[in-house]
Amino acid sequence: MKRRTFLGGAMAVAVLGQGSSALAQQPPIKIGMSMPQTGGLPGGGKASLLGIEIWRDDINAKGGLLGRKVELVVYDDKSSASETPAIYAKLVDVDKVDLLFAPYATVPTAPIMPFVKQRGLLLMGNFSFQVNSKVGHDMWFNNAPWGPADSWAASFLDLAQKAGGKNMALLTADQEFAQNLALTARDVAKQRNIPIVFDQVYPPNTVEFASIIRALNAAKPDIVYVASYPPDSAGILRAVNEIGVSDNVKIFGGGMVGLQFAAVMSNLGSLLNGVVNYNTWLPEKSMYFDGTKEFFDKYTKRAIEAKVDPLGYYLAPFGYAMGEMIEAAVNSTKSLDQKGIAKYLRQNEMKTIVGPIAFSADGERKETATLQAQFRGVKDKDIEQFRSSGRQVILFPDKLKTGELISPFEAARK
Repeated sequence: MKRRTFLGGAMAVAVLGQGSSALAQQPPIKIGMSMPQTGGLPGGGKASLLGIEIWRDDINAKGGLLGRKVELVVYDDKSSASETPAIYAKLVDVDKVDLLFAPYATVPTAPIMPFVKQRGLLLMGNFSFQVNSKVGHDMWFNNAPWGPADSWAASFLDLAQKAGGKNMALLTADQEFAQNLALTARDVAKQRNIPIVFDQVYPPNTVEFASIIRALNAAKPDIVYVASYPPDSAGILRAVNEIGVSDNVKIFGGGMVGLQFAAVMSNLGSLLNGVVNYNTWLPEKSMYFDGTKEFFDKYTKRAIEAKVDPLGYYLAPFGYAMGEMIEAAVNSTKSLDQKGIAKYLRQNEMKTIVGPIAFSADGERKETATLQAQFRGVKDKDIEQFRSSGRQVILFPDKLKTGELISPFEAARK
């Protein structure tokens, strides 16, 4: 059983793995992190943490790392960038953890990058986007499948241009993750001579998108690239359903956070149809590797008990994979020396439940494994439909492709 302990104003999750008496005789290897359990990001944070906890339990059942039990020390960062610097200083200076995992998401992660670089600490990233681009820390390794910075926008625009798209609208949240996506989208569009006919940044907590969609329609774009957060994503699609878009729009979506989560997908239902959006894992035959099925069998059972995302496709297996990479590096180097672990991670390809992972010098994937997938045939209020193949047709990358783009967007919505 897991034991949750509350320390001061922040929640610490002292998750103690089941271990043998032999393991208990040695001090545990402590892995520290913050993880959003409240605020705007707990849906992702809780699913990510459960994936890490399942790895913790699996590794302890095998005898731990270096013959020592693995223990997680986890604080609630409240989804806030203002919380994480103090939390990570405490993890290092007070809790004396052996290794650090980053919090879920870009906003809480970005402020801790200068700290870990200054201290020379290894940090395993957790689904942030381009937080190391300016810091340049050589001991950062992101578990996300993003790959090169421009690959996300490039894959979406490849699909758009093949469908006949010649100009683009950008609709993006005024948050770091969304703006990083927007920056790369503008760069790729410029390289390809794709004019941007509409470029609007909306403030956080925007709830009314009808006027924005009307203004977007007036610009008559062929391509609509959206970088949004979960509440915004839902609001945007509800506005699109109310107002519609013109037949000029060949493709709509790209960087909409939230459309990967069970609760959001279930609530939006048929409003998702036609949207082409990024994802990380889908229940298609090409996406199963050694241990993938066994992981999801465990996750599905524990997700009910933990009351987290019942599907867990987006984040949970990558939390587990983060542990697998540390496991491979520690077992190979037979050490907790962080520089040695970082060297191993830079130089080797690691097998994980989400496939092989190899890193570039910047700590991101050498090759993108980010999916672009189109929602098809989605019904209202039916979460179980997403456990079957075909509800999201993979359009990119080619090695995982399961179908072709339906275009224009309005035709795909029907």
